[in-house]
Amino acid sequence: MARGKKLDLFIGADIKDEWAEIQTPKKAKASSSIEEPSKHFLLFKREKRRGKVVTLVGEFHLKKEDANAVLKRIKKKLGCGGSYKDNWMEFQGEMQDKLRDLLLKENFRFKK
Repeated sequence: MARGKKLDLFIGADIKDEWAEIQTPKKAKASSSIEEPSKHFLLFKREKRRGKVVTLVGEFHLKKEDANAVLKRIKKKLGCGGSYKDNWMEFQGEMQDKLRDLLLKENFRFKK
Protein backbone atom coordinates (compact mmCIF):
# COMPACT_ATOMS: atom_id res chain seq x y z
CA MET A 1 0.00 0.00 0.00
CA ALA A 2 1.38 3.34 -0.96
CA ARG A 3 1.75 6.18 1.47
CA GLY A 4 -1.07 8.63 1.61
CA LYS A 5 -3.77 6.22 0.41
CA LYS A 6 -6.46 5.30 2.84
CA LEU A 7 -7.80 1.79 3.10
CA ASP A 8 -11.50 1.66 2.40
CA LEU A 9 -13.08 -1.10 4.46
CA PHE A 10 -16.30 -1.08 2.50
CA ILE A 11 -14.93 -2.00 -0.92
CA GLY A 12 -17.34 -4.54 -2.33
CA ALA A 13 -18.86 -5.20 1.08
CA ASP A 14 -22.58 -5.36 1.67
CA ILE A 15 -23.30 -4.80 5.34
CA LYS A 16 -26.83 -5.35 6.58
CA ASP A 17 -28.16 -4.27 9.91
CA GLU A 18 -29.86 -7.62 10.49
CA TRP A 19 -28.98 -10.49 12.79
CA ALA A 20 -28.64 -13.89 11.23
CA GLU A 21 -30.40 -16.64 13.17
CA ILE A 22 -28.37 -19.82 13.33
CA GLN A 23 -30.39 -23.03 13.59
CA THR A 24 -28.52 -25.70 15.53
CA PRO A 25 -30.07 -28.92 16.77
CA LYS A 26 -30.07 -29.65 20.48
CA LYS A 27 -27.52 -32.10 21.85
CA ALA A 28 -30.05 -34.48 23.30
CA LYS A 29 -33.80 -34.51 23.52
CA ALA A 30 -35.46 -35.03 26.85
CA SER A 31 -37.37 -38.26 26.67
CA SER A 32 -41.11 -37.92 26.92
CA SER A 33 -41.72 -41.51 28.02
CA ILE A 34 -41.47 -42.14 31.75
CA GLU A 35 -40.72 -45.72 32.73
CA GLU A 36 -40.50 -47.54 36.02
CA PRO A 37 -37.00 -48.52 37.21
CA SER A 38 -37.36 -52.21 36.34
CA LYS A 39 -37.85 -51.34 32.63
CA HIS A 40 -34.62 -49.33 32.34
CA PHE A 41 -31.58 -50.78 30.61
CA LEU A 42 -28.69 -48.64 31.83
CA LEU A 43 -25.11 -48.59 30.66
CA PHE A 44 -21.88 -47.07 31.92
CA LYS A 45 -19.55 -44.64 30.20
CA ARG A 46 -16.22 -43.40 31.48
CA GLU A 47 -14.81 -40.03 30.46
CA LYS A 48 -11.81 -37.98 31.43
CA ARG A 49 -12.47 -34.33 32.10
CA ARG A 50 -9.62 -32.02 33.02
CA GLY A 51 -7.49 -35.01 33.94
CA LYS A 52 -10.11 -36.53 36.27
CA VAL A 53 -12.31 -39.56 35.69
CA VAL A 54 -16.09 -39.13 35.46
CA THR A 55 -18.49 -42.08 35.47
CA LEU A 56 -21.70 -41.66 33.46
CA VAL A 57 -24.78 -43.85 33.96
CA GLY A 58 -27.84 -43.69 31.74
CA GLU A 59 -30.04 -43.23 29.94
CA PHE A 60 -32.79 -42.64 32.49
CA HIS A 61 -36.45 -42.22 31.58
CA LEU A 62 -37.68 -40.62 34.79
CA LYS A 63 -39.18 -37.33 35.84
CA LYS A 64 -36.47 -34.85 36.72
CA GLU A 65 -37.62 -34.70 40.35
CA ASP A 66 -37.51 -38.49 40.70
CA ALA A 67 -34.09 -38.71 39.04
CA ASN A 68 -32.71 -36.01 41.32
CA ALA A 69 -34.07 -37.87 44.37
CA VAL A 70 -32.34 -41.10 43.25
CA LEU A 71 -29.16 -39.15 42.53
CA LYS A 72 -29.21 -37.56 45.98
CA ARG A 73 -29.58 -40.94 47.72
CA ILE A 74 -26.76 -42.49 45.68
CA LYS A 75 -24.38 -39.56 46.17
CA LYS A 76 -24.97 -39.74 49.91
CA LYS A 77 -24.18 -43.47 50.00
CA LEU A 78 -21.09 -43.11 47.79
CA GLY A 79 -19.76 -39.94 49.38
CA CYS A 80 -18.97 -38.31 46.03
CA GLY A 81 -20.25 -35.48 43.88
CA GLY A 82 -22.46 -35.83 40.87
CA SER A 83 -25.14 -34.27 38.70
CA TYR A 84 -28.06 -35.13 36.41
CA LYS A 85 -27.75 -33.80 32.84
CA ASP A 86 -29.48 -34.83 29.61
CA ASN A 87 -30.99 -37.98 31.19
CA TRP A 88 -27.54 -39.17 32.36
CA MET A 89 -26.17 -39.20 35.88
CA GLU A 90 -22.57 -38.08 36.22
CA PHE A 91 -20.43 -39.09 39.20
CA GLN A 92 -16.97 -37.91 40.13
CA GLY A 93 -14.41 -40.68 40.09
CA GLU A 94 -14.31 -44.34 39.08
CA MET A 95 -17.56 -45.60 40.61
CA GLN A 96 -18.83 -48.30 38.24
CA ASP A 97 -18.76 -51.29 40.63
CA LYS A 98 -20.31 -49.45 43.58
CA LEU A 99 -22.91 -47.78 41.37
CA ARG A 100 -24.02 -51.07 39.86
CA ASP A 101 -24.78 -52.49 43.33
CA LEU A 102 -26.65 -49.39 44.50
CA LEU A 103 -28.73 -49.09 41.32
CA LEU A 104 -29.61 -52.79 41.41
CA LYS A 105 -30.96 -52.21 44.93
CA GLU A 106 -33.07 -49.37 43.47
CA ASN A 107 -34.51 -51.98 40.97
CA PHE A 108 -32.73 -50.65 37.85
CA ARG A 109 -31.42 -53.08 35.23
CA PHE A 110 -28.27 -52.98 33.08
CA LYS A 111 -27.30 -54.01 29.58
CA LYS A 112 -24.80 -56.81 29.53
